[in-house]
Amino acid sequence: MYKATFIITKMDCPSEETLIRMKLASFDTIQQLHFDIAQRRLEVFFTGDIAPIEKAIDELGLGSTLAETLDILSSEVPQESQERKLLWTVLGINFGFFVIESITGIIFKSMGLIADSLDMLADAVVYGLALIAVGKAATTKRAVAKVAGVLQIMLAVLGFMEVVRRFFGVETIPDFRWMIGVSFFALLANAYCLYLLQKSKSQEAHMKASMIFTSNDIIINCGVMLAGIAVIYSGSAIPDLIIGGIVFLLVLQGAIRILRL
Repeated sequence: MYKATFIITKMDCPSEETLIRMKLASFDTIQQLHFDIAQRRLEVFFTGDIAPIEKAIDELGLGSTLAETLDILSSEVPQESQERKLLWTVLGINFGFFVIESITGIIFKSMGLIADSLDMLADAVVYGLALIAVGKAATTKRAVAKVAGVLQIMLAVLGFMEVVRRFFGVETIPDFRWMIGVSFFALLANAYCLYLLQKSKSQEAHMKASMIFTSNDIIINCGVMLAGIAVIYSGSAIPDLIIGGIVFLLVLQGAIRILRL
């Protein structure tokens, strides 16, 4: 058993992690992958030759460099069962708030809530691709990634078009109370997810990536809440449209990264 450590300079979010997982899915020699997005670091536990794996990672164009390769014992490969359960919990919370925010966003005419719900869905998709596809055939993993990426792009484009339509059309003032209230509970949910992830004290890369992703969600939740407050004082829907447009663009960027593979 060997452990290869790669430094990947352009790996700065879970979308790149998903790309790499999809790219390496067909390698039967790979036993496990460990990502540390904060440090731009990937550890590959494998048997056989590292050259085909190194070539596959390099083809993604993410600025990869093979730092070292070590001969290790099989017992030194980390176990992930508890971490997987924790990530399933985080996935469930994200998907739950996707449903809640999308419904309330449509009913109370808030593009900020709708965009934030799509960001929650994007999070759930990234976690799902990393967890559900484990053990599946490479073609299945790529199909799941493609469907998820296309769906996110369609929703993000439609959402952004609606933002533009509302900006130049008849102004519809969203219900700021629901904007602030639902975003506040979404913030609490993300804070709880972050608490669970930090409580695990895991040093594994994909867990650290999840912490970064969840921290970004909290920032977006705060943005929607601030937009709701701005709606109160301005009497205009513009703050809601601005935050909605920003989040839709972020989701679109993540979906395009998934489809790059």
